Amino acid sequence: RMKDYLVLRVIAKLMIGFMLLFALYVQFHGDFGPGGGFQAGVIVAASIVFYAIIYGLPAARAVVPDWLVESMVALGVLIYAGVGIGGLILGGNYLDYFVLGHDPVHGQHRGIFWVEVGVLVSVAGVMLKVFYLFASRAREEG
Repeated sequence: RMKDYLVLRVIAKLMIGFMLLFALYVQFHGDFGPGGGFQAGVIVAASIVFYAIIYGLPAARAVVPDWLVESMVALGVLIYAGVGIGGLILGGNYLDYFVLGHDPVHGQHRGIFWVEVGVLVSVAGVMLKVFYLFASRAREEG
């Protein structure tokens, strides 16, 4: 049982913080190189899965409950779609980032940033939902 391994539990808490920090790095670096919302979302979800492995599924569900996971899936899609609708409202095409800033370059950076945030939130939510479903099923069978 993981409750008996104090060193693992302490190191896990430290590592989870660094994993989330690395996810932010990957998210913000996505404009300039490899990385972005999908990769950052998977890293965020992996940190919660790691938490569940060390502290147990009920503890992970207390930190990130099912309602939050399901809300993340919808919120990410809404953020993504909202960027597209914002482009339409400002006179451009759907997901036309150029109209989102005071100049086209700034608008493109702003649009890509928010689309990637939407992807991060949705991907993290979907990955966690899949994990929760499989982990719950394994507990019921075992």
